Amino acid sequence: MLSQQWKKLSIPELPGVYIFRDYQKRPLYIGRATSLKDRTKSYFSNDLIETRGPRIVDMVTRAKSLTWEVTDSVLEAIILESNLIKKYQPHYNVDERDDKSSYYVVVTDEPWPRVFLTRARDFDAKKSGNSIIDGAKSYTVKKVFGPYVHSGLIKEALKILRKMFPFKDVKSFDARHNSFYEALGRSPKGTDDNSRRRYQTTISNLILFFEGKKKKLRSKLEREMNVSARKMEFEEAQKVKRLLYALDHVNDMALIKQEDTPISNNPVRDFRIEAYDIAHISGTNVVGAFTVSINGELAPTEYRTFNISRQENNDVAGLVEILSRRLNHTEWTYPDLIVVDGGVGQLKAAEAVLKARRISIPIVAVTKDERHKAGELIGAKECADKYNKEIIKLNAEAHRFVITFHKKKRSNSFI
Repeated sequence: MLSQQWKKLSIPELPGVYIFRDYQKRPLYIGRATSLKDRTKSYFSNDLIETRGPRIVDMVTRAKSLTWEVTDSVLEAIILESNLIKKYQPHYNVDERDDKSSYYVVVTDEPWPRVFLTRARDFDAKKSGNSIIDGAKSYTVKKVFGPYVHSGLIKEALKILRKMFPFKDVKSFDARHNSFYEALGRSPKGTDDNSRRRYQTTISNLILFFEGKKKKLRSKLEREMNVSARKMEFEEAQKVKRLLYALDHVNDMALIKQEDTPISNNPVRDFRIEAYDIAHISGTNVVGAFTVSINGELAPTEYRTFNISRQENNDVAGLVEILSRRLNHTEWTYPDLIVVDGGVGQLKAAEAVLKARRISIPIVAVTKDERHKAGELIGAKECADKYNKEIIKLNAEAHRFVITFHKKKRSNSFI
C-alpha cells in the first residue's frame, strides 16, 4: 500500500481499530489507536524500518487496503482489537498471538463470580479442562478474554471497568481485602439472594462489554432502568442511569497516556528477575525478602520484606513461605526468572512451590562457599549462563537487603 492511497482516505482523529488487508480483503494486521489518523500515518514514514522493523515494512508492502472502526473510547478499542485478533489470527500480529508475557481476563462460573488476570504463559499450565487452578483453589471458568499483550493497558482497563461493574477478584475470599474494596464501591455488597442476583447481572453486563456488544448492553440497561422506574424502584433506576452515563463518558486518561508513548513493533520486553533470601540468628527473628532487577537495573521500589511465621532454623521452610506468599499477590508482576540463595534443597523446594501452582518460571540457585561468596549456579542452565553476572549481583543485593531488615527487626525486638 502506498502513502498516496492513504492520503485519499478520510481517516478520523478518533480512537478505534484499523485493519490492513490483502488483495482478497483478508486482515494482514490489526491495531488500535487513540487517533486513527495519526497512528495509520506513521506506517508511511521514511524511518518505518527503524521504528517498526522489517516485518511491518513487509506487511505494508503487501497490504492493498486499509479499513477502520471508530470506538467511543480507547478502552473499547483495546477490547475490540483483542477480539478481532482472536477471530482472524492475522499473520503479522505474531506478538499478539504468541507472546507468553501477555494476559487473559478470567471470569469464573460460581454463585459469586470472580474476575482476575492470569499470564498467558501460566494459563495453559493452570487450566485443566474447564477449570483453572490458582494456588490451592480451583475455579470453573465461565469466560476467558484475551490475550492482551500490553499488560499495563489491560490492568488499567480493569481498574476503569471495576468502577462501572464492581466485581470480586481472586483474593475476595480474604474478608479484609473484600471489605476494603466494598468500601471503595469496587466490590458488591450484601450476601443475600437478591444481592447475589444483582451481582450476577453485573457480571453479565461486564461480559457483554468484553464481548464488544455495547449496543446490546445499552439496550438491556435501558430496559432495566424503565422497569425499575415503573416499579417505583427509583434508587435502582438511578444506579442504571449512572452506569449508562459512565458507558458514554469513559474516563480513560490513564489509557490515553500509555497509548501516547512511542510505539514499536519490536519492543524489548521488560525482563524481571527476583532474588530471594532468608535471615535469622539460630531460628529467631526469622525474616525473608526479595529484590528485583528489570532489564539489568535494580528496581528498589519493587523490593519486598516478609516476617516468617515459623521461627526455626530452617531456611528451606522460610523460602517456601515467602515464595508462596509472594505468588499469592497476583497483582504484582510475576518474574521471568527466580533466583534463590542456597543449594539443591532450596532449588527443589522453590520448584515444588511453582509446580503445585502450575506456574512455569525458570529458577536458579546460587550456592555459596565457606566465606559466603557466590559459587556454582545450579538450576536453569540457559538462564544461569545468559544472566550470570546479573544473577550474582542481584543475589548479593538480596542478601544485603534482608540482613538490613533482619537487623532492624532484631533491634526492635531487643527494645
